[in-house]
Amino acid sequence: MFQLPFPLRDANAGSGPESLGNLPEWDLTDLYAAVDAPELTRDLDWLEQECSAFAADYEGKLADLDAAGLLTCVLRNEKINAIAGRVMSFAGLRYYQLTTDAERAKFLSDCQEKVTVFTTPLVFFTLEINRIEDDALKALFAENADLARYEPVFRRIRAMKPYQLSDELEKFLHDLGVVGDAWEKLFDETIAGLTFTVEGEEMNIEGTLNFLTDPNRSKREAAARELARVFAENIKIFARVHNTQAKEKEILDRWRGMPSAQMGRHLSNDVEPEVVEALREAVVAAYPKLSHRYYELKRKWLGLDRMQVWDRNAPLPMEVTRTVGWDEARDIVMEAYGAFDPRMADLADPFFTKGWIDAGVKPGKAPGAFAHPTVTEVHPYVMLNYLGKPRDVMTLAHELGHGVHQVLAADQGEMLSSTPLTLAETASVFGEMLTFRKMLEKAKDKNERRVLLAGKVEDMINTVVRQIAFYDFECKLHEARRSGELTPDDINALWMSVQAESLGEAFDFMEGYETFWAYIPHFVHSPFYVYAYAFGDGLVNALYSVYEENPGGFQEKYFDMLKAGGSKHHKELLAPFGLDASDPKFWDKGLSMISGMIDELEAMEG
Repeated sequence: MFQLPFPLRDANAGSGPESLGNLPEWDLTDLYAAVDAPELTRDLDWLEQECSAFAADYEGKLADLDAAGLLTCVLRNEKINAIAGRVMSFAGLRYYQLTTDAERAKFLSDCQEKVTVFTTPLVFFTLEINRIEDDALKALFAENADLARYEPVFRRIRAMKPYQLSDELEKFLHDLGVVGDAWEKLFDETIAGLTFTVEGEEMNIEGTLNFLTDPNRSKREAAARELARVFAENIKIFARVHNTQAKEKEILDRWRGMPSAQMGRHLSNDVEPEVVEALREAVVAAYPKLSHRYYELKRKWLGLDRMQVWDRNAPLPMEVTRTVGWDEARDIVMEAYGAFDPRMADLADPFFTKGWIDAGVKPGKAPGAFAHPTVTEVHPYVMLNYLGKPRDVMTLAHELGHGVHQVLAADQGEMLSSTPLTLAETASVFGEMLTFRKMLEKAKDKNERRVLLAGKVEDMINTVVRQIAFYDFECKLHEARRSGELTPDDINALWMSVQAESLGEAFDFMEGYETFWAYIPHFVHSPFYVYAYAFGDGLVNALYSVYEENPGGFQEKYFDMLKAGGSKHHKELLAPFGLDASDPKFWDKGLSMISGMIDELEAMEG
């Protein structure tokens, strides 16, 4: 019910922090001043009382409410969501700053348990909404415009109607949810606690993954082999987490009568299975003209007979290795945002000036990066692990795009602001594209242009090709788990079955690479999340094509789309741009932008 933030980007960062400048840290006081703040105690007390009162006032009575009464009920539910979300955001963000701290972990667990217990009596709300007749609900919407505004919320709730269990079972499962969260915490704490030694230097996973982008090939190889060694030592824990999570999901899906393991994700994403399948088929069919072709180019640039997995994210030999300080990164992104529309820069500015970003790499801090919207009456927070690589600038642009989107959508209120994952990546990937185009525009010569183009192609391959390969791996994993317990070797084999297909003939795979599924947080925290990246990238590439072809009036339509939050279906949101995600040609339009960049890179070779 109350999704915690978690590291989402499979991003690797760069060199030492000494030259990066003054990296900002979060100021969480806009949520609560401290764990013992009287406002936090007050909110938890209110939540306990209001959840109980809400159940007493409405359980068994929703079908009898008139339009005004149902609106009051919805608004009270929204306030409960806001207070619970505020508490969990504060607890979650504190935890991710220092996941190895026992006090923070306990505080998060305690808050999670309290919120779960308090909100269990509310399970009836969605169950009873799904028992109201369609015609009766339509009549209530027709009677009250303020209630009708929440129609998209009702539509999404009612999408679960065919898969709903008895009231008693739904309450039981809600209560049991905290047990599943414990497996996620085990994963997070295991990952955060891993130590790696590369060339005599001890470091965490983020620093080790960072070496996979090092110019020194022997250092990249050492990092890859050390990752494989440490993952192998811990593989039983990771296999146990995946087995348990996948089995829990299989049981839930079976009881609910879900037609596939992916269906729950499609429902929460408000996207039709056939649209996701069209995306998947388009990307898999494009592997040869995207990743296979690009990595063959990269193999030649690196002067290798064969690529090894530690060469996938290697810097190009013509690339000038440099560290981008924090102030420069901020200026690059702000200029790109401002050039598109000054309002974008205005919306982004408070992130830098008001303590809404936590940028530095610190021991015990969660890896990766995310933007967490908290609640609509506060503001989002962005987490980075900024180490000064040009790609870290892109990660900043990406997460800041999320933040701007979340700020714009906040006016929709707690229940309508949240965007389905498929559309949640729109502003972030668009922010990256604006930043990339601005950097390309400023390229001093052909070589710099080639480096920028190649970097963008790599990022898009990681976002589209790699994430669809991840999605295929998850589909195979959940399917295989239905037949019984999976050994680490079973999971390793499933992982390798998608790697060669997606990366192409240029690669050899070292012994140990088969365990690299172990560290991907998406698989544990949010099964089947990953296709949202490919969806978002394809959607933005198509959107950007429209912008290039006809820039007049684009900004207004774009801002309207972001302001809509989760209040509109993807068909409605894309219609003003003349786009339709259910049309297979839509995905080809997005993929053509990537292959067009590879065309340009190949032409440069001639």
